[in-house]
Amino acid sequence: MSSRLTEIAISTELIQLAIRGDEPAQATIYRGLGPAVFALIRRLVGNQAVAEDLFQDTMMALFQRLGDFRGEAPLGAWLRQIAVTRCLMYLRSPWHRARLHWDSADDEGSPRFEMLPFTPAASTDVFDVERALASLPPVGRAVVWLFEVEGYSHEEIARLFGRSVSFSKSQLARALARLRQGLAPQEDEEVCTQI
Repeated sequence: MSSRLTEIAISTELIQLAIRGDEPAQATIYRGLGPAVFALIRRLVGNQAVAEDLFQDTMMALFQRLGDFRGEAPLGAWLRQIAVTRCLMYLRSPWHRARLHWDSADDEGSPRFEMLPFTPAASTDVFDVERALASLPPVGRAVVWLFEVEGYSHEEIARLFGRSVSFSKSQLARALARLRQGLAPQEDEEVCTQI
């Protein structure tokens, strides 16, 4: 599910019940927001197992901190901020960088992030977003998703990463160029059958 969290409506009454510990209300919120939260986290970190861990941490934080929710924005926007913060903490962690280094050492000299081949589905021109995003470096993937899908501005992304606006713009430009390069038709392929 790629629904944006800010567009998912959760009633104030339901939130109040969940704050008071009403389990059916909490389950309803979980079912309503969970798929979009997981999709966001999965696309930001690019690893299923890590995404599952971060998702559980995010949802636990939601219910632990729900009493702090002031209602100034939709609950989904508040939860999105928690999820994004947790993902960026993971991406900036020394353990994550070490894992990337180990993974690249296991590839015996191959590039760390290789563009996966794009092959459209036989019946339609369906683009596999997961595969395309997975081909990007983690920071580039996160910037593309935050800017293009979640609607963050370059200023907001820069603040999240603790960097400059030019960092956000350059990461986005590089990631989009890499996606375009991977999706461009091969120059040496013949388009027509010779007669």
